[in-house]
Amino acid sequence: MGLNFSSAIVLARMWWIFILRGLLAILLGVIAFVAPGLALATFVVLFALWMLVDGAAALIHTWQSRGKGNWWLGLLEGIAGIAAGILALAWPAITALVLLLLVGSWAIVTGVMEVWAAIRLRAVIQGELLLALSGVISVLFGLFVIVFPGAGIFSVLWLIGIYAIVFGLALVWLGWRLRGIFLQAKGQNEYAERGLRQ
Repeated sequence: MGLNFSSAIVLARMWWIFILRGLLAILLGVIAFVAPGLALATFVVLFALWMLVDGAAALIHTWQSRGKGNWWLGLLEGIAGIAAGILALAWPAITALVLLLLVGSWAIVTGVMEVWAAIRLRAVIQGELLLALSGVISVLFGLFVIVFPGAGIFSVLWLIGIYAIVFGLALVWLGWRLRGIFLQAKGQNEYAERGLRQ
């Protein structure tokens, strides 16, 4: 069952969350390239902060759209992000293998959620393919990290950087498209209100 138009407007109202999540992902990706020599513990902290903010943003969006469709999927995504962030902060000396499995698992869960959301959005907005693309990239990245964990840590940091930048750009683009829908709906409401006053 697809989303109705009012559900799409609720999603569009939260356009800035998608852009914020995308910008944070891009920042993490750039740091992975610019300063690959950062200690793994520092990278874990950066990753944990990203997970906490991303999870909180997903929960805010879920709260705004609660009761509409499969809102509980966003709840699971938000809880998974926050849990991953807390675990990474609680054990900063975590081994590279465990961190990779954590990153890979999170990427797969997030990717599946995004593909599902794109399927539900296809009837009400254009640009849902961007969300599906970021979801597919997420799943492929997660599978690669889990299947080939023996890669060198710098290679993994660069892979995380590439993934974060592509994922972030897709989210920023989607947020920008949702902003357009929100502004269009807002304009239609103001026009209708002016008509009622006259």
